[in-house]
Order: sequence, then C-alpha cells, then structure tokens
Amino acid sequence: MSEPQAFQDIAENLSFLDDWEDRLNYLIELGQALPEIPETDKTAENKVKGCVSNVWLVSSADRSGEQPVLHFTGQSDAIITKGLVAVLLALYSDRPAREIAKTDAIAWFKTIGLSEHLGMQRSNGLVAMVNRIRAEGKALS
Repeated sequence: MSEPQAFQDIAENLSFLDDWEDRLNYLIELGQALPEIPETDKTAENKVKGCVSNVWLVSSADRSGEQPVLHFTGQSDAIITKGLVAVLLALYSDRPAREIAKTDAIAWFKTIGLSEHLGMQRSNGLVAMVNRIRAEGKALS
C-alpha cells in the first residue's frame, strides 16, 4: 500500500528542509492553500473532538466501485493545525476505506519528521484527527 502522490510530494518537499522553522513555514503554506469549506459544514457533527483549536472534517463516500472510496475536506481556525489538516487530507482523501482504516498517519508523521516538534496539545489534536478519519474508514470497510 503506497501513499498517494500528493502526500509523496509533501514528504519529498519536507526532505529538502533541514530546519524546523522552514518545515513549519511549509506546513503553514500548505494550510493557506487548503480550500475553505462552506460555513454550513462547520457543524458540531463535523468538528473534531480532542483538538484545542477548531477543526472540521467532512467526508463523503463514493460507493460506485468494488470498495467504497472516501473523500475528505477539512479546515481549522489555527494556521499550523490547518497545515496538519492539509497533510492528512493528502494522505487519506480519495482512497479506499479499507486502506484508510489501515494507514497510520502518526507513523508517517514521524517518518517525514513532522511529529517531533509538535507540542503536546497539537500532537493530541493530530491523534484525534487521525482517529476520526480512520474510524470512518473502518466503518465503511
């Protein structure tokens, strides 16, 4: 099971950045490029519990193929967290539910060097987002 191209591109770009500040700026840029979600999607049902900042994840399932494929959109009101959302969407969105359920983003964040400088609150929020996404994958697989 390989990562989607969008995630591979992010990992490759991060590999060229040795300094944490440069990585952080890249993460912020990813968040700034994330399309806004409609205000109507910023509901309690879509809000991720366990995040200090406001994070909304919206999923839709395409059941037209052999396996359901999940598409995710998301948003946060915090600039760094918004970048984390962008990375998670690159890793998980538009993949079969079964793959989503099996993909451990926390391990990938360690591999690409994004987890080591996150504070405790942001790390807890990241885990909450990953758990939410993987749970949706498990529910459909």
